[in-house]
Amino acid sequence: MIGAAFATALAGAQTGDEEAFACLFRGVQPALLGYLRVIAADAAEDVASETWLQVVAGLGRFRGDEAAFRAWVFTIARHRAIDAGRARARRRTIPLDQDELPQGPTAPDAGEAAMEAISTQAVVALLAALPRDQAEIILLRVVAGLSNQDVGRLVGKSPGAVRVAAHRGLRRLAALVDREGVTA
Repeated sequence: MIGAAFATALAGAQTGDEEAFACLFRGVQPALLGYLRVIAADAAEDVASETWLQVVAGLGRFRGDEAAFRAWVFTIARHRAIDAGRARARRRTIPLDQDELPQGPTAPDAGEAAMEAISTQAVVALLAALPRDQAEIILLRVVAGLSNQDVGRLVGKSPGAVRVAAHRGLRRLAALVDREGVTA
């Protein structure tokens, strides 16, 4: 969340101020990636990039507060994820044999990246065990910080149905955590 500085950051970003745009990006990107890792797991970064390209293109026309901005960005992301899923379904893929893949390190400090990803992977794995609609609603409510009304508009459900799905999903997550013995 950006908070009180949102209006200033938005106005600056709309006039081309890179630092102001960076503030908006930093305020939304972690939650956006968390959401996309569940609904478009194999293309999360690509979908996020396409989302931000569309945000930049439409930023001058955007009007609203921080909650409206977040809802707008997540709506764009959801549409881009759906498009990516359709494109993936049209393309045939041929899996590679694991023995044919290069065996060297692919990042300068893979250990540090792995430690950072452990908690994210655990959360994504738990959310992936939920029905897709519950996982998506929990991500939009908890990670993205959207209201029941915004989530309802985004996923085509009433605010009450969003509340019920979120409650059921959180109960399932609690049961999974108890059963798996996951610790914070």
